[in-house]
Amino acid sequence: MAKELKIYRCALCGNIVVLLHEGPGELVCCEQPMKLLVAGENDTAAKEKHVPVVSVDGNRVTVNVGSVDHPMVDEHYIEFVILVSGAKCYVEYLNPGQAPKATFMVEDTSNIEVFEYCNLHGLWKA
Repeated sequence: MAKELKIYRCALCGNIVVLLHEGPGELVCCEQPMKLLVAGENDTAAKEKHVPVVSVDGNRVTVNVGSVDHPMVDEHYIEFVILVSGAKCYVEYLNPGQAPKATFMVEDTSNIEVFEYCNLHGLWKA
């Protein structure tokens, strides 16, 4: 059974970590507990620009961030897209000026989850 992806962020410095193995301790950064990010918890952001749109063609999975393209400027952009397929996790980092899109070649497309992180509006899930 695949584990649930957990992503944490430091409210002070902005460090983001993906938890690979959960122990009994608390994740701390800048001397304070890190915040577990919950996909879609920002209800002020436009969903049409943040919810990933996934298309599958054979083993190629294409992720467009939003049904309407998300801005990709220095002040507001998608930092990364994560695709989880079974026990495997794929990450593509994006930069301002790039298209808000990622493409992954995966072995199994039957049970995938896709997340993206916006520098202003947080974590979103398809």
